[in-house]
Amino acid sequence: TRYISVTGVQTCALPISAPVKTFAPNDIEFSEARGGITYSWKWGSIGLVKDNVQWGSGYRQTNILSGRTPSFAMITFNLHPVKWFEFNYFHGWLVSDVVDSTRSYQDGSTYRTVFRPKYMAANMFTFRPFRDFYFSVGNSIIYSDINVHAAYLIPFLFYKSVDHTLNATYHYGDAGQNSQMFFNVSSRNVKHLHLYGSLFVDELSLRHMFNKETQRNQISIKGGFRLSDFPVQNIWFGMEYTRTNPLVYQNYLDAVTFESNSYCLGYYMRDNSDVTNISFGYKPIRGLHIGLIYTLARHGTDYSYKKLHDAGSSSGLPFMDKVIWKEQMLLFSIRYEIVNNAYFYINYRYSNITGEQSAIEKYTPKYYWGKTNTVTFGANIGF
Repeated sequence: TRYISVTGVQTCALPISAPVKTFAPNDIEFSEARGGITYSWKWGSIGLVKDNVQWGSGYRQTNILSGRTPSFAMITFNLHPVKWFEFNYFHGWLVSDVVDSTRSYQDGSTYRTVFRPKYMAANMFTFRPFRDFYFSVGNSIIYSDINVHAAYLIPFLFYKSVDHTLNATYHYGDAGQNSQMFFNVSSRNVKHLHLYGSLFVDELSLRHMFNKETQRNQISIKGGFRLSDFPVQNIWFGMEYTRTNPLVYQNYLDAVTFESNSYCLGYYMRDNSDVTNISFGYKPIRGLHIGLIYTLARHGTDYSYKKLHDAGSSSGLPFMDKVIWKEQMLLFSIRYEIVNNAYFYINYRYSNITGEQSAIEKYTPKYYWGKTNTVTFGANIGF
């Protein structure tokens, strides 16, 4: 459990749960490589890296960019010229998993599959108007079916407007791309208390915002707090809630979904879901950390933006009209720092997953179905 600040592009130190399929039928294998090169100066940096990106505030994952997907190559750019302002940008090469049938071809007995190109440009402006208070605003765009465009290599632009300019003749066919906006706030202005929240806007209609039949408020919102060292030293308590409305992170065009390698770049529960986390921690002696976390995660009806768009009925979808997948999880963890940066840990996890069988089979490995008890232990050095 840790806090991810929006004041910089952060990488996830934990292994991602994204297996890569091998050539053997019904077989999977985990494979992941990360690395890169950066050039830094006193108030900024630029880099070419293949890594994960995590944007947003949260102790139990974030809903802007989760960082829990397969890493992708990107150009990164960071500026921190003054104490009260920081800027982050990246342009990434995503994996679309959408076959380009015109470029795919047969070569002897082998069919060469070629995917459509897919890219992402994103920026984040972070302001600190006063001490211990951070406000961030940014936007991103997923684009495909064109080469890398110079306009999306300009770090400071509002990419939705760029898309309107580039595709002004969209009435001859849907040539537009997929853009998003996001906001984040983090405050430690009250002693011992950390307040935070983030808003991811995929699509929003002010005209229809409060009309249940026509609203299309495709947003994800996250909020929480953590109280530390009060009223007792070395104890902390926190709560966090995340709600993601129907169709968030989706798109009716497969080539520009908010995904890479078919993994959602946003919150891990995807759309039409909510998650409540309650956590408690205690540090009785130097190097010993004891934690307890309760999680209630729910997922509602699965909607397909493509099918609803084709049928002309993608408005007015209810949030969580029924729960098709639910998990109640209790995690107890002990971590001890034996010597500097050398840790031993042991975790106990109780989980109860219920819901419709089709949803359980779709979202949960078989050995986690129903009530399960899992014990893990290990040691690590340096992280």
